[in-house]
Amino acid sequence: MTDRSAHHKAEYTDEYMDALRLAGDPLADATVEALFSAGDVGRFNTLMRWFTTSGQELPDGLPDAARTYLEATSTPPDWVDWAVMEQARQFFIDNDVHISTALSFAAMPACYVIPNGARLLSATHSLAYPSRRMAETGQFTVYLMRPDAFQAGGRFLPAAQKVRLLHASIRRHLKQEGRWPEPVPICQEDMLGALMMFSIQVLDALHRMGIHITAEGAEAYYYAWRVVGVILGIEPDAIPPDLEAAREFSDRYMLRHMGPSPEGAHLTRQLIEMYEQVVPGTLLDPVVPALIRYLVGDTAADWLEVPRTRFDQVIGLAPALLGALEWFEDRGPWAEQISDRLGRLVSLLELSSLTRGRVMHYAIPEELRSDFGLPAGKARWTPPPPVHAV
Repeated sequence: MTDRSAHHKAEYTDEYMDALRLAGDPLADATVEALFSAGDVGRFNTLMRWFTTSGQELPDGLPDAARTYLEATSTPPDWVDWAVMEQARQFFIDNDVHISTALSFAAMPACYVIPNGARLLSATHSLAYPSRRMAETGQFTVYLMRPDAFQAGGRFLPAAQKVRLLHASIRRHLKQEGRWPEPVPICQEDMLGALMMFSIQVLDALHRMGIHITAEGAEAYYYAWRVVGVILGIEPDAIPPDLEAAREFSDRYMLRHMGPSPEGAHLTRQLIEMYEQVVPGTLLDPVVPALIRYLVGDTAADWLEVPRTRFDQVIGLAPALLGALEWFEDRGPWAEQISDRLGRLVSLLELSSLTRGRVMHYAIPEELRSDFGLPAGKARWTPPPPVHAV
């Protein structure tokens, strides 16, 4: 396989995009179908709870279909340029707090402004645990940007393998019940759309916040998400090869699908309430909706029913404040080191708050819950209890 950036850029016509809506993830779909047909999902989930790092020996008793899948997906694409991946990691380290902010207050609301995506998230995530989606996303990104992400002992690849099966199981549930309006839930176009949210939309948010980033850093960050897309089951030739093509695809995708929906407004309300609980006290609560509105713009914010607050005007000063922080970083290596350490601490504290001290296991749901208008099931996956350090 060669680096896809050398390939001719696709024309993102309606016909091209419509074809992507009819495709799922054949390898993961076949694996999940085999697990359900053999009644092996519960056993698989139990064994996978202990499979968390690359290079770990697969557990005994693993169903054959699962073993074949895990072996086939245990390594990254052979065209990965590891020097560029290291650039992406350094970009993340230098901007981790800003990237976390962009993921939370721009990328996730951008997902909610796609009605089908909002409906899917509403149908498959417990209302009683609204932070789970953000916790999964945050933990997944942290795993990706660790130095050992793709080495033995790294946690990223096993997490990606599980996420891919999770998506396939949701596709199976929704298709079997005939309650999805299109032939393929979580289709290739929507997976690509989500990839754009976590790459292009994050870079846009950094720009809007006034963060100074180099073109090389931005390209490296997007390159890392291209690699992630392939690992998560997106057809390699369908992934835009560079930032210019990604911008074209993202704009086309948003124009095709964005709009208001009750589910999008509900998910946004959950997101705002969740972060208001994370921020101590109530004085700064209006900052959360103000920041979302600033980063996604008034049109999308109105669709998502983001409330207007007294901070809407003040939040525009954020780039100036962040510029002052960057000035501090430029005072010398010591200042940059202090800033990076503080940034990592804030990011870890935020992630710890969202995960409640748990590790996300990305288990395959055996049923979808009835309170989302989908079939009831007795089995329900719940996170393990918090692990307290000794």
